[in-house]
Amino acid sequence: GLVIDGRTLEHVLHDSLQNIFLELTEKCRAVVCCQATPLQKSVLVKLVRSKLKAMTLAVGDGANDVSMIQVADTGVGISGQEGMQAVMASDFAISQFRHLRKLLLVHGHWCYTRLNNMVLYYFYKNVTYVNLLFWYQFFCGFSGTSMTDYWILILFNLLFTSVPPIIYGVLDKDVSAEVLMQLPQLYTMSQ
Repeated sequence: GLVIDGRTLEHVLHDSLQNIFLELTEKCRAVVCCQATPLQKSVLVKLVRSKLKAMTLAVGDGANDVSMIQVADTGVGISGQEGMQAVMASDFAISQFRHLRKLLLVHGHWCYTRLNNMVLYYFYKNVTYVNLLFWYQFFCGFSGTSMTDYWILILFNLLFTSVPPIIYGVLDKDVSAEVLMQLPQLYTMSQ
């Protein structure tokens, strides 16, 4: 890992040293910046996003972390003694730092798999309906005749195809929370 303080970070963020700093950070498993100003935090996140083309996650617990949380792809605010500014600016809020692991490994995995399956389901639903319209045009000689009334289309989307996503979204958990916490490598395998 690499630990860097605010004064050193100020020198590193100049244009001449940015590429060297980024090469060094790519070789580290973790980089910790301590005693950095809010501007330095946000500039560092912007630098990583733009130069390394990486997804960024910013975690903060106070007003000095708001700019960093807003610049990151995903912001997590920790409600604490410093107030609620970070929580108000974040995408997700947790009460303690130790809950970050469960947020990422369990809920992140479940959300990712649900979104993947929902996208596939909606492609299937739309391909099915368009395929039906396509073959109907052969039947009616491409006259442009409407195959269904509008109320049938509304019922198709409202009743017939909305129940599976709701059930799947509420009940589906491909792997239990305990297994996801014990095997963090499952998170990367789902991507």
